[in-house]
Amino acid sequence: MSATTLLFSPPLSTLKLLSFTATATKPFSAPPLKFTSISLPSFKPRKPSFIVRSDDGDGDGGPDDYDMDEDEMEELDNKKDYDVEYDPLVAGGDDDITMVDSKSFVYTQGWDSETVVDYRIDEDEFHKISLMECDFFIRKPPDPDNDVYDFREMYVTPPDTDIYAIPKVLAPMPQKYIRCAVSDYGCYNVTEPPIDAPRDPMYKSEREIHKVFLVKHYRNRRLGDPEFVLDFEEIYVIDSKTKSITRAKVLVTLPRNRDRKSDLLIVRDNGNSFKIIHASQKEDATTVIEKEEWVKTRADMERHLRKLRDFNVSNWF
Repeated sequence: MSATTLLFSPPLSTLKLLSFTATATKPFSAPPLKFTSISLPSFKPRKPSFIVRSDDGDGDGGPDDYDMDEDEMEELDNKKDYDVEYDPLVAGGDDDITMVDSKSFVYTQGWDSETVVDYRIDEDEFHKISLMECDFFIRKPPDPDNDVYDFREMYVTPPDTDIYAIPKVLAPMPQKYIRCAVSDYGCYNVTEPPIDAPRDPMYKSEREIHKVFLVKHYRNRRLGDPEFVLDFEEIYVIDSKTKSITRAKVLVTLPRNRDRKSDLLIVRDNGNSFKIIHASQKEDATTVIEKEEWVKTRADMERHLRKLRDFNVSNWF
């Protein structure tokens, strides 16, 4: 079993270091991931530049080859419907998921976003994902592991209501069943008791979920498979504020033919930046805090010294 670490920058004024397990050798009933968090000093988030590296093999070079810019790479990537070719079904294996026809299934792909439907759904047939500002519903095919998702039918509602609408889909979704592990991203809102009401309850802490990550199982393997591992290159992000779902753009710094059990996923910048590195490059919490504090301290010092000199940048030794 190998440990995988997520480094998040929180939505407001805190940065969190999150960790969860990417592999498992024993089946258990609840696939949601466990987190540990460390609060860090506030800093100004920086929008990263994303590079998406495909899993497809590189073709042979030819006279018509040219370097595509980032926009062309994104357009080419979006033309793929993100279907994953699974290994052929082996004896006794469960890599493939049998498609099951449902009488209540409604294909919602291609509908106008935020369109309110004129019917109610059976919520027992859907995965209900509760966020701070909405509830998200994704079709749940019958499966004993309860981790199969059908992205062809999705709805969004205000919290705990039955007014169903079509969510915003910002990237192509899979057209077949896939297994996913659920990981939420949020913060704790601590409320202090009022000064003039000493008999009111003490500090109140509430968990606010701003985003949910659906991380695909590599090769669509079951959670109890000895070779189970998460595929960090395929992550779907549900956003509470925009009531939308998209596929994360992941920066891959490792070769394609690698051992994915040694992958380490780093999530930064308010849950918008995703990067895969080798587990050997993992940094402890103290080192991360020191780096963040140094960047912020140096920026603050530069702003102060700029008022006292006639040149732009100091010599840092």
